[in-house]
Amino acid sequence: MAFRDAASYLADMSTPDRPVAFRIDRPAPDRAEAAARREAAVARIRAETGIDETMIDALVEGFYAKVREDDFIGPIFAARIDDWGPHLEQMKLFWSSVALSTGVYQGRPMPKHLPLPIDARHFDHWLGLFEATARELCPPVAAEHFIVRARRIAESLELGVANAHGVLVGPGERYRRPETPWAPEAG
Repeated sequence: MAFRDAASYLADMSTPDRPVAFRIDRPAPDRAEAAARREAAVARIRAETGIDETMIDALVEGFYAKVREDDFIGPIFAARIDDWGPHLEQMKLFWSSVALSTGVYQGRPMPKHLPLPIDARHFDHWLGLFEATARELCPPVAAEHFIVRARRIAESLELGVANAHGVLVGPGERYRRPETPWAPEAG
């Protein structure tokens, strides 16, 4: 749409049938309306994917059982988690929020990941374990729903970790932590 003049622009932007996320000339939706919209969205996702809390529980439990046994990323988790029960409960809330849009998780995952000794290799390995677990335990539609979101999460966390280490990762680039070169022990 070419810009003609301010009056025409405002008239075009004010038409009642123009699709918008919200209109400033109407009151914001109240909490009950927002809750009803969330419930409808959750119901739609459940119907389309078959995902429910039972499936999320099984996925989280199965995935973290593999993580605890894994030689590459298992030690990173083991160094920070003494009691797995609370961690698993938080991850179930997290995946309910991510996969079903329930909004039940109120945490902030990025700050927890920034100090970890991780890079692209760890995120790729995490994704490999997660994808395998999702494909083993979930119907194909649900597995794909989880996997798409897991890939976005891994990418976001990798970018955040890189940025926290002063590295700006460009399109198509991956973050690798600097490796300390081997040197013989001084003796």
